[in-house]
Amino acid sequence: MIRAACAALVLACSGVGAQVKAVDDAGNTIVLARPAQRIVSLAPHITEQLFAIAAGARIVGTTEYADYPPAAKQIPRVARAHNVDLERVAATRPDLIIVWGTGFPPAVIEALKRLGPPVYVDEPGTIESIATSMENLGALLAQPEASKVAAAFRARVAELRAKYAGRRQVPVFYQIWTEPLMTLGGRHVLSEGIRLCGGRNVFESLTPIAPQVSIEAVVAARPEIIVTAEADGRPSGALDAWRRFPQIPAVAHDQLVTLDANRINRHTPRMVEELAVLCERIDAARAATR
Repeated sequence: MIRAACAALVLACSGVGAQVKAVDDAGNTIVLARPAQRIVSLAPHITEQLFAIAAGARIVGTTEYADYPPAAKQIPRVARAHNVDLERVAATRPDLIIVWGTGFPPAVIEALKRLGPPVYVDEPGTIESIATSMENLGALLAQPEASKVAAAFRARVAELRAKYAGRRQVPVFYQIWTEPLMTLGGRHVLSEGIRLCGGRNVFESLTPIAPQVSIEAVVAARPEIIVTAEADGRPSGALDAWRRFPQIPAVAHDQLVTLDANRINRHTPRMVEELAVLCERIDAARAATR
């Protein structure tokens, strides 16, 4: 047993200076001479993923809204909204920059690349890609915990998929903005989440990720549940206006639901737990309109 433990220690230590690589979501192969130790994480979901794989201590700079877990609030801020303070990024002396692909304009990403350190573009567009993203980050950090976290995430998704498979499909309207009225297109990851729960996004045929729709179109679609998301799941009244339309089954059966935006909108392990809440509420709507 002692010999095995020593062998494991040698293997672990030998990886510290070994070359590591991964292919990012832009198709670029990122190669590091050794596992990254000083990371700039340019999105709340990236920061949360790094903490999930036990690598939060390696983050030397992050974005304004990276607030989970609580330890993330102590990390220096080097970006906000769609802007990055390039001088602050450079001052952290990163050996890896991880940036959300659609979170910043292409010009900002190109400017980050000119700073010198490798830039990994993270753009998870499916539920499965959340697990893949954590595995890729784990590879660049030589962090074995990543494989375990990714496997647990996949198992939870498979559990939900199996639980709700074969149940009656429930039409769902997901509202992401009030004025103008905006929803999710079929390519959005949450449309996939709705399908996983046995629901159907009533606007899944629309191509844009976040299309604008009319009130009349929503009424005509007759959703059996209307969903939105707010910070910590606290309703802000964003769905109250729908009560003027009792002909909508979701309104007639009081199926207006507010999810936790901090969990459902971030591509992290917590997303699947909020998807479980969505599945339960879709199931309740299914029963209410039986």
